[in-house]
Amino acid sequence: MIPLEFGRYYHIYNHANGEDLLFREEKNYTFFLEKYHKYLDSVVETIAWCLMPNHFHLLVRIKSDEEIADHPGFENLDGLSDKEKSNLISKQFSNFFNSYTKAFNKVYQRRGSLFLKNFKRKEITDDKYFRNLILYLHNNPVHHRFTTDFEKYPWTSYQSFIHQQSDYLIQYFDDVKNYHHAHKIYHTTIEMEFEE
Repeated sequence: MIPLEFGRYYHIYNHANGEDLLFREEKNYTFFLEKYHKYLDSVVETIAWCLMPNHFHLLVRIKSDEEIADHPGFENLDGLSDKEKSNLISKQFSNFFNSYTKAFNKVYQRRGSLFLKNFKRKEITDDKYFRNLILYLHNNPVHHRFTTDFEKYPWTSYQSFIHQQSDYLIQYFDDVKNYHHAHKIYHTTIEMEFEE
């Protein structure tokens, strides 16, 4: 499994265990996002995301060690090996998944792991992959037939990209019109690049 390193960009994703769902009702999505912000906002910059009933995708930048230095558990990074630093970052994700699972299991009277054991990650090293991943994430609910209209699906960052005028929108799409157009013409040749 590739390590998580400070200052790098990653596609992070995971699936529900077996045939289970990660999100059974609308309140699960909002609760997941609340837990996500609680455990990960101080460690990652979230660029794009997509939540679907049985899996999720994230496009994140792990913050630099200088940005994370004030976060509990990250104050004394000097002298740690790269593996130890990666483990600290992974532990934040693990704490998030465990917290969500524990609450979910209590509400739905279930036991055991909710997520597949190891969350998947792929480092993003080029601009083309980065741009296509944004398109892929926002179109993924259509691909998996959870909706027929990516613009109306509420559990992606598609709309927040527009409303917040994300720096990444300008960098990779120039403006809102091109951003919208790129999503509209998205096609299966791009999808194949990200198949799980």
